[in-house]
Amino acid sequence: MYPDFQYLQQALTGHEMPEWLSLFKTFGFLVALSFFGAGWATAQELRRKAKQGLLIPEYETIEVGRPATRNELIMSGLVGFIIGYKIGGIFGHFADVSPDPMGFLLSLQGSFIGGLVGAAVVAYSRYYEKKKVQLTEPKTQRVAIWPADRITEIALLAAVSGLAGAKIFNAFETWDDFIKNPIHNLTSSSGLTFLGGLIVATLAFYFYTRRHNIPFRHMCDAAAPGIMLAYGLGRLGCQFSGDGDWGIYNNAYITDPDGTLRAATTAADNSRALTMMGGTPHAYFTAPAGLPRWLVAMNYPHNVGHEGIPIQGCVGEYCNVLPVSVFPTPIYEAIVCVILFFVLWAFRKRFTRTLQMFGTYLILVGLERFFVELIRVNYKYDWGFIHPTQAEILSVVLVLIGACILLFYKDKDPFSAAHKAQPLQPDTA
Repeated sequence: MYPDFQYLQQALTGHEMPEWLSLFKTFGFLVALSFFGAGWATAQELRRKAKQGLLIPEYETIEVGRPATRNELIMSGLVGFIIGYKIGGIFGHFADVSPDPMGFLLSLQGSFIGGLVGAAVVAYSRYYEKKKVQLTEPKTQRVAIWPADRITEIALLAAVSGLAGAKIFNAFETWDDFIKNPIHNLTSSSGLTFLGGLIVATLAFYFYTRRHNIPFRHMCDAAAPGIMLAYGLGRLGCQFSGDGDWGIYNNAYITDPDGTLRAATTAADNSRALTMMGGTPHAYFTAPAGLPRWLVAMNYPHNVGHEGIPIQGCVGEYCNVLPVSVFPTPIYEAIVCVILFFVLWAFRKRFTRTLQMFGTYLILVGLERFFVELIRVNYKYDWGFIHPTQAEILSVVLVLIGACILLFYKDKDPFSAAHKAQPLQPDTA
């Protein structure tokens, strides 16, 4: 696995790479890429819906040509101080930062001198930026801001609310681990529950769209394909970093002390595998002829979660490997969700009713997650005659909501004159 860019570059080049590359985590990079992909797809859909007359701009009056105010400089300096405080702290606490950058960012550690430098640089940049466009007589302008113009705000909102929801729901999904070390569980860069992130982000979107007079139903339709793409790319982050979101044991393959995975061919191998699994859920499944072994069995060497047994002779931060192979469920989800994104994208212009796209998305993502849960290891609730996981419960709920939307939601004639986009009005000085 490649928990950070140092491991990734060493694997690609076969040479030792500088230690500072370990600051850049593979999981974080792919999560950031997933938000970028979702933002791009959502912006494209928002623009298309605006051309259809389903969205209208929000007009704001801005003042141009005035110098930076004292409050603006103070706020800029405060932001610069936080950035400088943390960046400076990286150089002073590199050994602590490298294994857990997220934990460092959420801690009180940092560099006071770095903070002062950052405050000065950002405050002066703000002052200089306003000075360049300063006018003798400042003037006001009325500008139109379309929903697609807010895509940066929307992506940031999705990142913050989605990650918060994913962490909160993951705490409930892995309750025993959370109780042992709640602070580490919440600040760790691994351990995210997508469905929890989807629920919290949807609530955040609802209040955001109300504030900016964007029809929530159209935002749901516009965002659906991008969210599917983001989930697929995010699961690649889980796979490459080895963050623990894998499936149940596949005891057809066993790990040697040096971390090599091989077939369990003898009775001694099978006995050792059963002992290492400790009675946890497992299956015996060999790779079908013509298919690569990694499709059904991986042991995640150098995983970011430090899961498993030590790798013989390994030196470094990530030196653990699973003793028995597991089903690589992140690969399955990544492949399926990227394919589903292209399906939704190809058929997006054929959906003629509002929320038809979103309802279809809910059904697809619910079914995908429900079936992959059958071979994943998660905390199970004891409901007497059934023992569902949190993800299975939420998946069923999403499928039911999606089905109700498709069957019972009555569109309010989205192409009526009341929803037609108004022409842009000229700026007024």
